[in-house]
This record gives sequence, structure tokens and C-alpha cells, in this order.
Amino acid sequence: MAHGEILAGFLAPHPPHLVYGENPPQNEPKSEGGWEQLRWAYERARKSLDELKPDVLLVHSPHWITQVGHHFLGVPHLSGKSVDPIFPNLFRYTFSLDVDVELAEACCENARKRGLVAKMMRNPKFRVDYGTITTLHMIRPQWDIPIVGISANNSPYYLTTEEGLDEMDSLGKATREAIEATGRRAVLLASNTLCHWHFHEEPALPEDMSQEHPHDYAGYKWDMRMIDLMRQGKTDEVFRLLPQFIEEAFAEVKSGAFTWMFAAMGYPQIPGELHGYGTVIGTGNAVMEWNLVKAGLAGAQRRTAA
Repeated sequence: MAHGEILAGFLAPHPPHLVYGENPPQNEPKSEGGWEQLRWAYERARKSLDELKPDVLLVHSPHWITQVGHHFLGVPHLSGKSVDPIFPNLFRYTFSLDVDVELAEACCENARKRGLVAKMMRNPKFRVDYGTITTLHMIRPQWDIPIVGISANNSPYYLTTEEGLDEMDSLGKATREAIEATGRRAVLLASNTLCHWHFHEEPALPEDMSQEHPHDYAGYKWDMRMIDLMRQGKTDEVFRLLPQFIEEAFAEVKSGAFTWMFAAMGYPQIPGELHGYGTVIGTGNAVMEWNLVKAGLAGAQRRTAA
């Protein structure tokens, strides 16, 4: 079997408002639009994904929360209705997706070998969380690429932030080993918002963009500082500041997807491409891409074959 590799990683936030704003047929509520900066950012990311032509998309979502261990979707096909418990007025989405169970099992086994508690999710009626669904819809609305869904173990919240993120580092390395061993050409999706301070009431018309802005200036400044470092490829500095960013901006990257993704990619010191930034109920959201093929760190087999 060919040697697998990670082609790219995307910071791919999951506000359900973005799906709501797109009015896809799978979502029951209908909108007048809204959050165009982020929706158009995802359009740019989709074009890049088209060029990469991955075999599989792996997504780590903070809204599939597991208290004991890291769980992986382990059913070949899942379908049903996913409802956001906070915004059921915006997100009631009928999903249908295919899972790369072989890769998921390899990720799970490698995580165990690294000392993590890991488990396969085998319930055929499992309702996939809205974070996973939103990220996958926004990056690939065709739903034609198999996926691996990974839960957010709560270790960064019941341990120290540093201890929890160390677990996510191990999970990322286990993920990379599984991708390489199974021969997959993979794209990683970190389903994380940046600053997560948010408003507690929404306007009468949720898509009224005259009401949309950062929750507070300090959180916005933190987002700009971190995005600027990522755009410059200063990965070491990003991770040096990450615990402080999490603490002061209530950043959702605490849940681990961002660390998982970078650990799997080997913490590349390459500039991230910012496709767009915007707020949703005050939270900071960036759609960003680290394309390892363009950086010359992946895709060698494809170039040789061509």
C-alpha cells in the first residue's frame, strides 16, 4: 500500500449560523443570508480542497464531548437529524455521511499505543454533533468524501490546559501514523473558534449584520495577534502563547482540535493562508489553511506519478 500523507490542515470553525446563512436543502430553517465574510471564506477554502483531491477528511469537533477517552466514529454510514441545542431555531440539519472506518480504527489503535484512552463509536443510530456537521458542510457541501470524526475529550478542562493539550499532541501524532500506515491522502479540519466571548442574546432577526461585531476589543486584539503570527508562519510563537490566549480570550482552541491538527502535521513553520475572518454572536472565527503540498512538504508521490 502507498505511503499515506497529510495534504493540508484547515482551521474550520463551526458556527451553525453559517449553514443557516447558506440555506442548503438539508437545513429546515431559512434565512435572508448573513455572515458573508465567513461564508465566502469557506468558498475560497473549498476551491483549495478541490485541488487537493483528498481521500478522506478528518474533523475534530469540540461539540462531540466525551468525558472518558478519545472516541472515533466507527459506523460505515450515518444519517439522521442534527440539532444545535443552543440554536435550534437556526440549525435542524438532515445529514448523511460515509465514514472511513478502517482509518478511524487505525487512529484509535495508535492512540492506545501512545497511552491514551480511546474507543470506537459503534452505535448505528448515533446523532452526529452540529460542530462536525457544520464544519464538513461548509468545507465540502457535496458530502462526497469519506470522513473520520473525532471527539473532544474534556481533558483540557478537568486537567490543566497544558496537560490536556499534551494529550491532543499525542492524539495528533497517532493520527499521522494511522494516515501514513493506511495509505490515505488526508486533509485535517480543526473545528475551532478563536476568541469565544459571546453575546447571550441574539437580535430578533439573527442575520441582521448591523448587530454583529466582536464581543470585546481585548478578545479581538488577541485574535488579530494570533492570526498575524499564523500568517507569518511563526508556529513556535503561536504555541508558546496558546495557553495565555486560551485564558485571556476564552479561546475555543482549548478543546484541542487546533493542537491535534498541528501535531499531526508536525508543527510546520509555514505561513497559513487566511481565507477570511468574521464574528458570530461576537465570537472570533478564522478560516485558515496550511497547504503542505504547496509548501513542498507533501504530494511528492502524486507529482512523481504525474
